[in-house]
Amino acid sequence: MQYLAVITGIFSLEYGLKNYIEKNVAEGESRKKLGGLLLLRKHHNRGAFLNAGQARRRAVMVLSALLSLAVTGFFALVLGKPGKKLLKWGLALLLGGAYSNTYDRLVRKYVVDYVSFPLPFGLDNIIFNIGDFCIMVGALLCVPGCSGEWDENP
Repeated sequence: MQYLAVITGIFSLEYGLKNYIEKNVAEGESRKKLGGLLLLRKHHNRGAFLNAGQARRRAVMVLSALLSLAVTGFFALVLGKPGKKLLKWGLALLLGGAYSNTYDRLVRKYVVDYVSFPLPFGLDNIIFNIGDFCIMVGALLCVPGCSGEWDENP
């Protein structure tokens, strides 16, 4: 099934990239990529987005696992229904990123973030991983997907 392949692909890509970053990039080091449009950096995020909740790491870990399970259950329900392709794609992207970050929280005890952009006003200090982007894009696709918009088989 294509949706499960996307989830597995995102998780596998992130697993490999995060292991590479852990072994080959020093904390605090910054490498310019794509002509300086991208910064490769290593950051251990011990909370959620922007380190929110790092003082309550166990709660963040449990919440991450519970939300991943809840979305997995919803995905399983939607997967068996005809149509709803946009919603299915959105959930597949969201779950690929969520599984990757939840795995990090459960196994490493922190999420490996490794990419940022040279932006003004200190925004270049925000460090992401591919899973974060998949979660954001997946969530955006789920909004019209849940409402039935753009569904070719209503």
